[in-house]
Amino acid sequence: MNNLLVMPVLIPLCTAVILMFLKEKVLLQRRISAFSGILNLVLACVLVTRIHEEGIQTLQMGGWTPPYGIVFVGDMFAALLVLTASVVSLGILLYSFTSIGAEREKFFYYTFFHFLLVGVYGSFLTGDIFNLFVFFEVMLISSYALISLGGTRLQLRETSKYLLINIVSSTLFVAAVAYLYAAVGTLNMAHLSQRIHEAGQGGVLNVIAVLFLTVFALKAGLFLFFWLPGSYSAPPAAVRALFGALLTKVGLYAIIRTFTLIFAEDPDVTNGWIAWMAAATMILGALGAVAYNDIPRILNYNVIVSVGFVAFGLSAGTPDALDGAVFYLLHDMLGKALMFILGGLLIAAAGTDRLERMGGLIQRYPLLGWSFFALALALAGIPPFSGFPGKVLIIRGGLDAGMLTLSLIGLGSSLLVLYSLIKVFRLAFWGNAPGTEPPKVKLKGGTAVAAGFLVLVILMGLGAERVNTYVSQAGDVLGSPKLYIEAVLKE
Repeated sequence: MNNLLVMPVLIPLCTAVILMFLKEKVLLQRRISAFSGILNLVLACVLVTRIHEEGIQTLQMGGWTPPYGIVFVGDMFAALLVLTASVVSLGILLYSFTSIGAEREKFFYYTFFHFLLVGVYGSFLTGDIFNLFVFFEVMLISSYALISLGGTRLQLRETSKYLLINIVSSTLFVAAVAYLYAAVGTLNMAHLSQRIHEAGQGGVLNVIAVLFLTVFALKAGLFLFFWLPGSYSAPPAAVRALFGALLTKVGLYAIIRTFTLIFAEDPDVTNGWIAWMAAATMILGALGAVAYNDIPRILNYNVIVSVGFVAFGLSAGTPDALDGAVFYLLHDMLGKALMFILGGLLIAAAGTDRLERMGGLIQRYPLLGWSFFALALALAGIPPFSGFPGKVLIIRGGLDAGMLTLSLIGLGSSLLVLYSLIKVFRLAFWGNAPGTEPPKVKLKGGTAVAAGFLVLVILMGLGAERVNTYVSQAGDVLGSPKLYIEAVLKE
């Protein structure tokens, strides 16, 4: 029955292969894609329920007993991320139907979309550090195609930068895996944790840990985010939503998994590095969000702030902070998908992405305006939205760990996030529009998807106690690596 673990990877993989042969049949591509997304969502719900009732699930490929062979591991942390990614990807897929354009649809947009999901789901579920690299590469290769699809000058310029950065990080990833294998002689994550515990984490293993942190920080946009604001501004809104909601979160997942399971023996060193990187990320991201006046960059810098906030929870390392990091990560996947969809709708309605050329949109698009206002409250962590419980847990955990400065930075960055989004709301939706108003455009499809995400953000906040039942189960495994090791190695 543990074959269920491989289904989130297998379904989008088969879908992508089928869609390769349906290049000109756009309507059929949409239907198959939607069916695949709904099926994955249902299976993710079943997986979360099973893990909640029965504990960590494992799947040994080919019957090889760990640490040999390939193993998939479904703990509650991975399962919740798979479920949230399924919800987010389905919503973005539906938004793509009305926004991506027929030209991109005919050039394998949905094929690359599903190949990217293969990489995302595989990264969450693999129990092998080398296969984590493999799934990262599947995800990144698909993202190269998606970011460049359309061939505009901006896309081609930013694709070159994005490609170069990820080639460098992937090279470092391979080197880090090789050094780690040379040091401890295994690639299975649970076995790595056991071997490092026996050998004692120090010296060369701490150097390898910092190398892994550098790799994943580049991919997540943690401190090393110089590439992100420009690259995420290049593709269409649906692709930006997909990237902002999922790609950086895979990098964050890798950091959390690596430094709570594999390199968990010397937290004074690794958590110290993560803490100052989190502080710098929150500060610089928040300053970027308030400094710019074009919608894409404001939204992109808000992605960076949230990366720093999750890393803050990891660096604190207390039970509350880890629970908060998981809760906030789930909220942020939904919130960032909603943010980029609303941003895309706003740009379409205004006919520009520059704030100084907007104004007065609230009269023609009241639902869009008030949805954006609600989004601002949610991302700033104002109750009753889903951002509040995670932020409270992270701040409380940070104070318990004696990290007063970082807690204040977290609170300050939240205020700047609120300011940056309220600035967009005020300038775009109120006042008088400069010059001639653009003709009113229909936003029905995107508005419905955004409304669905907004309802989920509200329900997640109102039902925080229920959600926390699952989140705390995920936090227990992150705080006690022994639970993961015993489930995989069957000790």
